[in-house]
Amino acid sequence: MDELQELVVQTGAVAQPEAEANAEPPRLELTVEEIIEDHVGSLGFAQLLHVFFVSIAWVFDAQSTLVTIFSDAQPAWRCTASSSSSLPACSATSPAGMCGLDRGDWEWVTGSKSSIIAEWDLVCGKKFQAGIPASMFFLGSLLGSAAHGRLADTYLGRKNTVWLSCFLASITAFLTALSPNIWVYTFFRFTNGFARSGVGICCLVLATEAVGRRWRGQVGQYGFFFFTVGFLSLPFMAYPARHSWRAIYKIMSLPPLAYSLLVLPFIAESPRWLAVMGRTQDSLRVLEKFAKLNGRKLPPNVFVSVPTTASSTAKTESLWSTKWATKRVLVLMAAGFGVGFVYYGVQLNVENLNFNLYFTVGVNALMEIPAIFLGSIFLTFASRRLLFSSSSYVTGAACFLCILFGNKTKSRGSLAQLIIEAIGFMASSMAFDILYVYCVELFPTNVRNFAVSMLRQALMLGAAIAPHLVVLGRLSPAISFVIFGGLSVFSGLATIWLPETRNAPLCETLEQQEKLEKTLNSAPVSETEVAAA
Repeated sequence: MDELQELVVQTGAVAQPEAEANAEPPRLELTVEEIIEDHVGSLGFAQLLHVFFVSIAWVFDAQSTLVTIFSDAQPAWRCTASSSSSLPACSATSPAGMCGLDRGDWEWVTGSKSSIIAEWDLVCGKKFQAGIPASMFFLGSLLGSAAHGRLADTYLGRKNTVWLSCFLASITAFLTALSPNIWVYTFFRFTNGFARSGVGICCLVLATEAVGRRWRGQVGQYGFFFFTVGFLSLPFMAYPARHSWRAIYKIMSLPPLAYSLLVLPFIAESPRWLAVMGRTQDSLRVLEKFAKLNGRKLPPNVFVSVPTTASSTAKTESLWSTKWATKRVLVLMAAGFGVGFVYYGVQLNVENLNFNLYFTVGVNALMEIPAIFLGSIFLTFASRRLLFSSSSYVTGAACFLCILFGNKTKSRGSLAQLIIEAIGFMASSMAFDILYVYCVELFPTNVRNFAVSMLRQALMLGAAIAPHLVVLGRLSPAISFVIFGGLSVFSGLATIWLPETRNAPLCETLEQQEKLEKTLNSAPVSETEVAAA
């Protein structure tokens, strides 16, 4: 009996260490930010692949936005053979000379279907109608930004909002090609602007939320590279269809449809958004997939944690519920209005430089490449606020110099003016790209997409007014450059009231971000630098 008891005791003594050895490790709850930084990798093959496929949508965004450079351009005109020798006004090639002739005495060089101005004779007394479609496109983008931003932050998420935006942009672009008159065309340009407005804001957020803090600026610039690709593709799309503006829209409607059906279903949703919505298991699955493609493996005891306030307030917290967030977004919108006005206005204004339109558009598009390259480099070490304001000031200086170097004759453009305009556009492109990245870092996850959409609205409001300035520039180019320059300087000055965000962590809720910023602001400089590093 004693031997049996001793055996039981010995067995229990052996079994207890075995049980402890086989016990599961304690549950380790980490935020998405910590899992990405410590286990997935700040930027690996998985994130590069993710960012690449997400950023492709920027190509369609650029095409939808800038197609009016060709479809709404005023082509060259000439007198008909029967009237060229008998009418003095036929010696002129300006719109003023055209307006002094009967409609049967002149014709469009590239045909009456080459642009909406040629097809519907939007010249002379109807010249200001030519700027309405582009303005309504940007107005649609303004309204659509708010709708898509709210959907992306709450109900649909980033990925599904991009899908919806691309699909609707394809449908509305095709319908635009069927427009029977200027007013139906204007309506469809409005709907196309509304539809495509979700592409840029959601792609930027979807890409940056998948990487670590060190790479956010570079990843944000990566998307703008694809916007440049779309910009560069326009002359190649437009030149074969130079005799039919309708053909341009039909061609343009196909790529976003193919993308939404063939590519987007395989793109992952933002793990940060999934976590904030309380879908922690879905968020963990996305992170596990990223880790696997990066050649890593998440520890089995890791779980996604969410701040206790996040799940309960993610859908109810408003950007306007706190004074600091309201002030911040209003300052951003003020700066964004000037940037949008100048960035899009300068692009649409290329026809007033009196160079070949396809060549000038190509030059401007190429200038976006060094803008992205330089922006990516500077964002690694420079202050966001300083970099944005400096780019804005360079843009303003270039616009003012364009007035001095403009050619006084309308027969040909000034090469010096074209070079200065290209440099100014490059700086404007840098300011545009940096402002988006800056906005992403200024707000937490549960209102980030909405904040970017508010910035987008301000950009589109400026862009909506710009086409009318371009029409005015056909009469006096100097006026347009003065306004472009003044607004650029204004945008640079506006960001004085914004905090710096370089290397700052991305927060999940407004409450969390407010506490973090108060802590950083109250800490000594050395401690603050360590926290941001």
